[in-house]
Amino acid sequence: MSHAEAGAGQGGRVVVVDDHPLWREALSRDLTEAGFSVVGTAGSVAQALLVLAATRPEVVVLDLGLPDGPGVEVIRALVGTAEAPNALTGAPVSVLVVSASGEQADVLDAVKAGASGYLLKSARPEELIDAVRRTARGAAVFTAGLAALVLGEASRASRASRASRASRASREPGSAAGLGAAAEPRLTAREVEVLRLVAKGLSARDAARQLGVSHRTVQNHVHNVLAKLQLRNRVELTRFALREGYDDVS
Repeated sequence: MSHAEAGAGQGGRVVVVDDHPLWREALSRDLTEAGFSVVGTAGSVAQALLVLAATRPEVVVLDLGLPDGPGVEVIRALVGTAEAPNALTGAPVSVLVVSASGEQADVLDAVKAGASGYLLKSARPEELIDAVRRTARGAAVFTAGLAALVLGEASRASRASRASRASRASREPGSAAGLGAAAEPRLTAREVEVLRLVAKGLSARDAARQLGVSHRTVQNHVHNVLAKLQLRNRVELTRFALREGYDDVS
């Protein structure tokens, strides 16, 4: 038995969705050799929905440019709603977008729909494999430069939204303008630092090195932030950070 065969399936169940057959085959082969179990492939939105419902993967590697519709339709079907978090497969699924487009609108649409990460197709094969592996572990993975772009845009949108809410509240009879803000969970300065680093895709160990603290300390901060914000994992933490503007971009 070859090394690839011995390790097959150890990396998790993956479905590859892309309209280019050669790309699908090459990536599927690389993932299999890296120890993943590629349980299905698809070349369109319609085909993807059928394959995903039948195979129930843990990770979906998704292109946005599909012939019968945008790839974000697949993400929305997987993420579902608060009442039905994943009506398509019935189990948690992480989506890593791998696209030729680095346009801000495409990146934001994918993240808002529920993608866990976004990588450009120009990434090296080993970068793609590592990104899938990190996505399977619950990390948020972005091509260098895209994280800052997304965080910056989300920050501007969030500030505008908060300003609008505060303005409406101040105009309501008998309202206290600061009531909503007071009800929000308060994070310490260090928790905000950790939130920003984790949201950008840093592992707990990398964040610890950057902050000059222990790995255990960062893990404790992440746990406290999740509890305060009533979130379940790092992916939800990243989406919260994008939505609320916890970033280093002015």
